[in-house]
Amino acid sequence: MKFVLVFGPQAVGKMTVGQQLEKNTGLKLFHNHMTIELLAPLFQFNEEMWRLVDLFRKEIFESISKSDAKGIIFTYVWAFDMQSDWNFIREACDIFESKGGTVYFVELEADLNERIDRNKTPNRLQHKPTKRNVEWSEQELKETMNKHRLNSKNGEIQRENYVRINNTNLSAEEVAQLIQEKFQLY
Repeated sequence: MKFVLVFGPQAVGKMTVGQQLEKNTGLKLFHNHMTIELLAPLFQFNEEMWRLVDLFRKEIFESISKSDAKGIIFTYVWAFDMQSDWNFIREACDIFESKGGTVYFVELEADLNERIDRNKTPNRLQHKPTKRNVEWSEQELKETMNKHRLNSKNGEIQRENYVRINNTNLSAEEVAQLIQEKFQLY
């Protein structure tokens, strides 16, 4: 069982890279907005929504980790300055590793202007209805970037299976290929 965690700031390309990895490897993509889009219309981004998002994700991880699936790709915006995000990542990894699974960390980073451009792509807007108000989404992207640290510091992630990729000038196909080669995901 493989758990591929693709993380980085908003609009860095996590879902698009995940879609390409899914196509190339057969691992199923569970992008972070799958739970957000389910719950946001009911709870409007309040505390209860985020509690349920985490709960749903962990339950889905538990079910997948017990299945005969080859593995899963999960995307996440990790606020490195929030202990709750560190806890969530540890718990998610524990779910898979406790059943003999292997965890792979893929950190993406890209320049702000590229992320602002990606924030408006048809693929993103198709799969993430809460981002369709592009003006609000861009403002939220900038505010979150100023409020939280969304990429790790050098040496902060102490995992054997870890890669950091600046994908500002790379296509999703190129990034997926780099990930596959690094971790032998075929």
